[in-house]
Amino acid sequence: MIVSVFGQRAWAPVGVLASLAIWFRQRRVALAEGQTADGQRPVDRNLLELKMVQVVFRHGARSPLKPLPLEEQVEWSPQLLEVPPQTQFDYTVTNLAGGSKPHSPYDSEYHETTLKGGMFSGQLTKVGMEQMFALGERLRRNYVEDVPFLSPAFNPQEVFVRSTNMCRNLESTRCLLAGLFQRQKEGPIIIHTDEASSEVLYPNYRNCWGLMQRIRGRRKSAILQPGISEDLKKVKAGMGIDNSDNVDFLTLLDNMTAEQVHSLPSCPTLKRFAWMIEQRAVDTALHMLHLEDRESLQMAVGPFLHILEDNLLKAVDPTTPPDKNRKLYLYASHDVTFIPLLLALGIFDHKWPPFAVDLTMELYQHQESKEWFVQLYYHGEEQVPRGCPDKLCPLDKFLNAVSVYTTSPEKYHTLCFPAQAVKSENGA
Repeated sequence: MIVSVFGQRAWAPVGVLASLAIWFRQRRVALAEGQTADGQRPVDRNLLELKMVQVVFRHGARSPLKPLPLEEQVEWSPQLLEVPPQTQFDYTVTNLAGGSKPHSPYDSEYHETTLKGGMFSGQLTKVGMEQMFALGERLRRNYVEDVPFLSPAFNPQEVFVRSTNMCRNLESTRCLLAGLFQRQKEGPIIIHTDEASSEVLYPNYRNCWGLMQRIRGRRKSAILQPGISEDLKKVKAGMGIDNSDNVDFLTLLDNMTAEQVHSLPSCPTLKRFAWMIEQRAVDTALHMLHLEDRESLQMAVGPFLHILEDNLLKAVDPTTPPDKNRKLYLYASHDVTFIPLLLALGIFDHKWPPFAVDLTMELYQHQESKEWFVQLYYHGEEQVPRGCPDKLCPLDKFLNAVSVYTTSPEKYHTLCFPAQAVKSENGA
């Protein structure tokens, strides 16, 4: 029941929670007579009204983060960075409080690695910009043209935008917005971002001690797992990479996908073992996250799920001031965000999340029964989340399912820094 989820949120007003819980119970009692034999009532989709959309997306195609130790290096020419005119769209970046843009330590690190040809590692390319523009156009068709949900021009009263503080994600967001609103706006575009030390739109391995301790050991042990170890040796031998070099399937996949999407000449061994490299990279990621270890997923994406859940709760709460709600929430993230997020939702397809992929969460209200429903799309395809009876999921069932992994800021801090939590409990 949704009341059990609400009960975990100590920060929420008690009166609001009680009234919402009672409302859900009353609706279920009143509608029980209309249920089918299996306990589920057929929903007339014509009576559903779209109330809110949340889109989590991965940035567009980029240069690799770490080049492979090969004699023949792929050439990454600055010509790949040409900005398509249709993607130009002015924006401002602020911190979450509206202040100045935080420093980006990751961008500083990427600029320390110059690839053959002159590009830096991790740079968004023209291909990536076009991918994001195309995603924006798809969202425009869905929420402006086919269904008149959003205004045709960007309206800051309707749209909230947040991105990780990396250039490729900020620029990807720009391109998406240019496609979605065809470079038309009725107010300033603000992209909100956070300090690297407190960012939660990706698993914050560097600043969550508990997560770092678990993941660091598992990444090293992953390459020793039966099957993974033998396949890695086979691929590295075929590429002429010394077995002692610090190259795993994650690094191989990163280079392979970057080269493929830009139609660059790639090592024949990468092409020959493309399917295996992707599958072993997925196996490595799953070994690192360890699905049975609930706390790892809570630390990886629990705070992000908390944000998404909070947006849903504000939307269904009739006491929420209008200026605190948005029709559309956009979140620019990474592949390392998507895998644990999809695992938590029970919809991971065991394929590596591609560039410019999106997870879209729609919130509907039935115009007669006033019930709330959630619908998920991954890469444009309808999904059935864990704990849901169908693609159109009652909100309370959806929230109960994700509550297993949703993590409040207080719980996140306790999981990340258990020693500090113990000291606090002991009054030290």
